[in-house]
Amino acid sequence: MKLKAYYQKELIEAGCDEAGRGCLAGPVVAAAVILPRRFRDNLLNDSKQLTAKQRNGLLTVIKSKALAYSVAEVSNEEIDEINILNASFKAMHLAVGNLNLTPELLLIDGNRFNKYDGIPHQCIIKGDSKYYSIAAASVLAKTYRDELMQNLSKEHTHYKWETNVGYPTREHREGIRSHGITPYHRKSFQLLPAQLELFTKDQS
Repeated sequence: MKLKAYYQKELIEAGCDEAGRGCLAGPVVAAAVILPRRFRDNLLNDSKQLTAKQRNGLLTVIKSKALAYSVAEVSNEEIDEINILNASFKAMHLAVGNLNLTPELLLIDGNRFNKYDGIPHQCIIKGDSKYYSIAAASVLAKTYRDELMQNLSKEHTHYKWETNVGYPTREHREGIRSHGITPYHRKSFQLLPAQLELFTKDQS
């Protein structure tokens, strides 16, 4: 499906999206992007539908063409304190607040959002596959977070963050089972399923 350049014609729109909500480790990262109304790109789409090479190529395009963009993160410690949903919204708020151009409407990927004071918003389910600005935000958030986790993997080599970037893959869970958790793990998440705990006890 061809992405749309804007939701409406009068107001300055910022697309907002996050990355890392379902991870066991690392921060949640959000981005906000304001694109020109005439922006077009045949490749740009939901970041999850793109290869790493495509995302990195688009990163240059987005940063050069955007009227404004910003990326912000909320740490795993704060995720544990305020929960992942509120942390995702806070990261989006921080990204919006750091824009050097004030938007007049926020396009939010998903079906829920905590209102940003003074700026109306529109939630759009699967918005990153419908609007360029949200897709651009998804690319910025994911590329930023992937690089961060790949760098952290050099400190903590047992969890395969260089490939899974903190998501709950088998290798990541096995790393937790064998080596415990790191300061970057989200303690409020179920890091290991009960079945694996029972399996471990049965084997001991």
